Amino acid sequence: MFSFLLRRLLQSAIVMLAVALIAFLMFRYIGDPVAQMVGQETSLTERAELRQQLGLNDPVPVQFVTFVGRILQGDFGLSYQMGQPVDTLLATRLPATLELSFMALIMASVLGVPMGVYTGLHPKSWLSRTFMIVSLAGVSLPTFFIGIMLILVFGVELGWLPTFGRGDVVELGWWSTGLLSVSGWKSILMPAFTLGLFQLTFIMRLIRSEMLEVLRADYIRFARARGLHNSSIHFGHALKNTLVPVMTIAGLQLGSIIAFGIITESVFQWPGIGLLFLQAISTADIPIMSTYLLLVAAIFVIINLIVDLLYYAVDPRLRADNASGGH
Repeated sequence: MFSFLLRRLLQSAIVMLAVALIAFLMFRYIGDPVAQMVGQETSLTERAELRQQLGLNDPVPVQFVTFVGRILQGDFGLSYQMGQPVDTLLATRLPATLELSFMALIMASVLGVPMGVYTGLHPKSWLSRTFMIVSLAGVSLPTFFIGIMLILVFGVELGWLPTFGRGDVVELGWWSTGLLSVSGWKSILMPAFTLGLFQLTFIMRLIRSEMLEVLRADYIRFARARGLHNSSIHFGHALKNTLVPVMTIAGLQLGSIIAFGIITESVFQWPGIGLLFLQAISTADIPIMSTYLLLVAAIFVIINLIVDLLYYAVDPRLRADNASGGH
């Protein structure tokens, strides 16, 4: 277990170092930081002094080492446009993104798992065919179109749900949540469904295919021959083995939800880090862009590491392979 964890940590460190290099190159070669931080009336002498203070005159390797050192200390620089520390801006926006992402994943799992099990057990029923048609729509339609249609129907025509924003927010120390207010719950329903619809259809189709494959396995036939009840076979044997790969995929999908929720946040004007990143692109605010890149990479690495450890704990074949490799 220790050697497995050590290898994964080393791989994660290499990935983060590579992402830091990409973020540094973006910070170093896309635009002139001094030109974006000062006005046209700033003299050449003042510009030169600012470049010296920022360390832009140092050799590139020295700048990269300094950049990594500041990241390790939690210093991500100042936003060019807002003049505030980037870590402060991200900390105020991160709760909204995490709240939306977890709600989307929970919604996708709660709906996708039963739908996948049903379509796997009853593949020829009319309800299963309906689920498959709906899943095709969920995979095919773009996210922004789904969000706009939900806004048009439930926000404009029916007036049931708010069309933008996060609703009333409750401050719990440094964390802010809208799940403790009625308007917060109403505000998160449409964005969470829009963001989680693709994951819902993905989970449903994955469980369906896994269930169809597992139900043809020899140990399922043996369980039927022993006279076990169908519910015990379906949920005690088939579904248990089906959820192992689903757990892996669902964990990785959480990183995708967080990283690619930009469009959903833009459509619903959700005040998360995705919307902040889009605003940074429009103003060429490179510190926010590079920090967002690092943050997304860190989320993917952490989730991937957790999933690997859970998969290692669940699947005895990995433990056996690791033990044989160690010897």
